[in-house]
This record gives sequence, structure tokens and C-alpha cells, in this order.
Amino acid sequence: MSSSSRLRLGGQLRAFTLFEGVLMLVLGVLALLFPVLASVWATAVVAVVFLVGGIVGWIDNLMRARVLNRWLTFWRLVVSTLFLVAGFTLIQQLGSGVAAAASSVATLALAIGLVFLVEGAVAVGVSLTHRRIRGWGWGLVNGLVTLVLGVVILTMAKPALLGVIGILVGVSFLFTGIDLITFSARFHEDDNGPASLDSESADLV
Repeated sequence: MSSSSRLRLGGQLRAFTLFEGVLMLVLGVLALLFPVLASVWATAVVAVVFLVGGIVGWIDNLMRARVLNRWLTFWRLVVSTLFLVAGFTLIQQLGSGVAAAASSVATLALAIGLVFLVEGAVAVGVSLTHRRIRGWGWGLVNGLVTLVLGVVILTMAKPALLGVIGILVGVSFLFTGIDLITFSARFHEDDNGPASLDSESADLV
């Protein structure tokens, strides 16, 4: 690839990365402004992922049943079935009116709170048992923050739970957008450097 082609490709990739960053920022702000709508959208995405995961899991397990242990195949099919049931239930609730949709969003928010609680407790335990390793304090802080978030989510009233997922999605999108604009796009600026150096060295030869 010639130096001009590399420069052109680097510029295109940087422009696309900046566009993606701005888009993520906009989506993050919208999710924070309308957290309940963002929560419903995120719940619908999770439901589809559960359904697809369950279907793919069933197909994969049936195709590999001859080479896998019977009990392993059985439990993998159980997990795939749970994915299917969870996805179908979420989609059914989302399409059954406002009350049912709110119930499914709140349930998913509680599940996230439980995950945060367990993840935070594990992170705290791991950091405290590895205090000889440099940086263990950051692991402890991360675990404590995650633990507190889990407790806060689990103790929220149901109306407040409806916006939890949307807020988490909004914050995640905001940080992703900032990363894409301020950090990731610079990779493509660096790509232009070697290309220009290669062309200069080629001219010298």
C-alpha cells in the first residue's frame, strides 16, 4: 500500500472514529435525559440476545451431543432453555402493556443490582487477599464502589428502578464516546506517522 493510500485510509478511519464518538456521546446524553425509555430499549435488546443465545445454544448442543458427556449436554441444554424462557418472557412482558413492561425492566434492574453486589464482594475479597501486589487499593475501591451500587439498586423503590438501566447505559455510552474522541482516534493519527516515514526512507533509498 502506498503512503498516500495509507494517509487516506488513516484519515477515513479517524473521521469514522470521531463520528462514532460523537454518536455515542449523543446517545449517552439522550439515555440520561430519558432513562426510562433507554431502560425499555436496553431490556428489549437483552431479551433478543437471550432468545438468540438460547436458540444457538440448543443447535450447538444437539450438534455436539455425540462428543460431549451426557450430563454436560443436559445441563448445557438446561441453560439454553433458561435463556429462551427468559428472552421470551421479557419480550412478552414488554408487549403486554405499560405495567408488564415496567415489571420486566425493574426485574432486570434488580438482576443487575444482584450482579453488582456479588461482583463487588468478590473484588473486595480478591484485593484484600492480594495486598502484596501493587495497586491492590484500586481493586478494593472498585469492589467497594460496585458493592455500594449493588446495595443502592437492590434497595430502590420500583419506580426508581425503571431508570437504573438507562442511566447505566447512558454513562457507559458517554465514557465510550469520550474515549473514542480523545484517545482511540489518535491511533489513526499515529498510523500516519509511520506511513510518512516509510515514504521518506523510500525516497532516500
